[in-house]
Amino acid sequence: MPDTSVALDPRKFRDPFVTANGEQRAAVALKHLRTLWFNTGSLCNITCVNCYMDSSPKNDALAYLTIGEFEPYLNEVRDTGLKVEEIAFTGGEPFMNPDMVAMIDLACARGFEVLVLTNAMKPMLNKRKPLADVLARYPGQVTLRISIDHFTQVQHEEIRGALSWSPMIEGLRWLSGQPCGLAVAGRTMWAEDEAESRAGYAALFKAEGIGIDAADRSRLVLFPEMDAEVDVQEITTNCWGILDISPDSMMCATSRMVVKRKGADAPAVVPCTLLPYDPAFEMGQTLAESAGDVQLNHPHCARFCVLGGASCSPD
Repeated sequence: MPDTSVALDPRKFRDPFVTANGEQRAAVALKHLRTLWFNTGSLCNITCVNCYMDSSPKNDALAYLTIGEFEPYLNEVRDTGLKVEEIAFTGGEPFMNPDMVAMIDLACARGFEVLVLTNAMKPMLNKRKPLADVLARYPGQVTLRISIDHFTQVQHEEIRGALSWSPMIEGLRWLSGQPCGLAVAGRTMWAEDEAESRAGYAALFKAEGIGIDAADRSRLVLFPEMDAEVDVQEITTNCWGILDISPDSMMCATSRMVVKRKGADAPAVVPCTLLPYDPAFEMGQTLAESAGDVQLNHPHCARFCVLGGASCSPD
């Protein structure tokens, strides 16, 4: 489990432009909008330990996005000539959204590569027939990334709850027989090093007959743990040189995400998948309005993207 012994210093992440030490806060410019994310809603069929989205069967803070709210963003991409390459969906569990398969279908019809993050459990399995139809019409155009928190049933269920392993494996097996890309997302909250983790997943994939190369970091993504209440250093403009990291490598340099808050009149655009709830990170209702710089004024920016070196995008 993540170490929560050191609480976040309350002086940190207060001012968008200046750190608690009075230094200039780092910011990231939008280099090229490559991946346009859509949060399909915060409801999920399960409750996971330390879910960064706080998704659960009760969390409806983010409403289901409808296809009528989704399509205008594809139209904006088309009409403004934005070079978006990929449409990606996250949640909650995306397949709980009634319009999920229709949105995948429309994104494929518009010529985009599509990425869907899913737990591959009952909500997806209940949509097997319409999903299979879409995957067959657009072979290889859709990638589904399955959440497998650990390569063993015991530790996976430690995070996702009892009886969560078997339906996930059923979904994984079914998807492996479909004409789609397949990837897996794991977590690094145990004492194993990366080599041990990848070897463990490789053994699982071999045992289940799943054609995923566990050594390929785009096919098996291992995410660091996040807890906004645990202390972490703030990122200043000097950190780029000290850490030898380019701001262009951050997720928000190439991504934006659309969310629909419960009770809101319209969706809003936020910088990335990690910041769906904080209204301070809303950048407008259109992609054009969201093109400004992102101030790294949240613990997730530091822990996950800069210091953790992680990204929700596939590359």
